Amino acid sequence: MSIESDTAADPVDSSVDELAAEFGQAIAELPVYQRYAEAKEAVENDEEAQEAIQEFEQLREEFQLARQTGRASQEDLRKLQAAQEDLHEIEVMSEYLQVQNDLELRLQELNELVSEQLVVDFGGKAGGCCED
Repeated sequence: MSIESDTAADPVDSSVDELAAEFGQAIAELPVYQRYAEAKEAVENDEEAQEAIQEFEQLREEFQLARQTGRASQEDLRKLQAAQEDLHEIEVMSEYLQVQNDLELRLQELNELVSEQLVVDFGGKAGGCCED
């Protein structure tokens, strides 16, 4: 049995698609989303933040590999944590993380509003795969 989706043939599907597009656009126009986009761009354009991100990512990869092979030490973990703290102390990164958290909270509120009308967690099921 196959389920086919032909939104052009079903006016209800088309209407829902239009509403979803409008919903996405409305989210993109939220002040918190605008602040997030600006903060993300600031981090992407900040040389100090980019260098710290690269250093942290390298240390994290090295730590994960060491952990997988059973060679990770407490000193390795402390070094990784210190790099993360250094990264978070950079002003543009700190601002980005705060506004990212604000956006996630707002998206969770919207998810709850949509989910009230459904039998499932809208954001959890729409954004996730293979959940148990």
